[in-house]
Amino acid sequence: MALHVLKQRGQSNCRIAQTLGVSEAAVRYHLRRAGRPDARHNKTHKVEHLAEAIDHWLSSQQPDRGDDEPPRPGNLHALHDWLRQEFAYDGSYKSVLRFVRAHYPKPRCRPYRRVETPPGAQAQADWGTFSGIDIGDGPQDLYAYVLVLSHSRKETVIWENRMDQLSWHHAHNEAFRRLRGVPAVVRIDNLKTGIARGAGPWGEINPAYLAYAKAAGFHIDACLPRRPEHKGKVENKVGFVKRQLCLHGCFAGLAELQASTDAQLERSDGRRLCPATGQTVAATFLAEQPLLRELPVLPEPFDVIVTRPVQKDCTVNFENRAYSVPFQLCGSRVEVRGCASVVQVWHEGCVWAEHPRHSAKRLLIDARHYEGESTPEVMAPTPLGKMGRRLQEILEQPVEQRPLDLYAALAEVAR
Repeated sequence: MALHVLKQRGQSNCRIAQTLGVSEAAVRYHLRRAGRPDARHNKTHKVEHLAEAIDHWLSSQQPDRGDDEPPRPGNLHALHDWLRQEFAYDGSYKSVLRFVRAHYPKPRCRPYRRVETPPGAQAQADWGTFSGIDIGDGPQDLYAYVLVLSHSRKETVIWENRMDQLSWHHAHNEAFRRLRGVPAVVRIDNLKTGIARGAGPWGEINPAYLAYAKAAGFHIDACLPRRPEHKGKVENKVGFVKRQLCLHGCFAGLAELQASTDAQLERSDGRRLCPATGQTVAATFLAEQPLLRELPVLPEPFDVIVTRPVQKDCTVNFENRAYSVPFQLCGSRVEVRGCASVVQVWHEGCVWAEHPRHSAKRLLIDARHYEGESTPEVMAPTPLGKMGRRLQEILEQPVEQRPLDLYAALAEVAR
């Protein structure tokens, strides 16, 4: 209507296009077809011949609706797949969507419940990607792990170079240390470092992350897929970090960037108000912190976790290597964790053995694992004889430091 009024007042097509913010071709098109109906108005839909099938499918998805109530659209992607399988329909999903919108009422609005969690009960965690941050090697992409306490809105931001399993566990450790405690539940997205298969509450939790959560003492709560409102507090804080934190300039390294971020967040906590209490985030967190679980001895970040039997020679196999463990575990099944630089052997919640990871050696033995008293289930290994002790002495010394008389004494023992 504005276009026609401006034209009647004698304005040119170019002037009208500038006024309305459209192209001059659009102005000419609408002036040319003035008074004529849209040719697409009465055009039939490609899926029109399957109208009865569509009505049947929509009705079957809502068996509890009233007789006089028309069916409402449901999952139209599933409807499109059904039409392709049952009727060899070769049209697009958009063609089905247009038909349903033209012939059926809109789906009902689906509001979601707003829930405020009590202090210490829940935290929400997510990753954020940040581009162009210079930590000494030029602008690059970095990843911020953001963990927010749902009650006080106290947030922590941990910077990582990657988003792999080791970084995921390391970021948890650093966040819990800054909070000086562990919440009862951590709500996460359906990323592979958290959920190995599936999604949401029915997904299969990543075994490494599940073991980490048991050691740290929190429950994993995966939100439903494509439901950002289910972890809206951390979604909001990722945007807050991108908008409010000063990440410009050159930092000497990741540690300096982390220190700057911690300082900025601490100042922000003293200004921002917590919606649940009306006090500042800093004051609310001060009251919530004693309700967090006491900070345990946090586990070393690891990316691989397997269960292995202990062999009769008191070793376990892991990554094509054999690692010794205390003989008391012989015959048991232990948990082997591949950490950043070490391999840890866990049993009943404790670390029993630790060896260097990715060593050039294929057999790593600690002689102390074969010492000690017998247990009711396992006998102590036979002690080393004279020859064995001498061999052990030679083994523990560098070759250039082994005296010739030691070899002579060894020859005497062997006679």
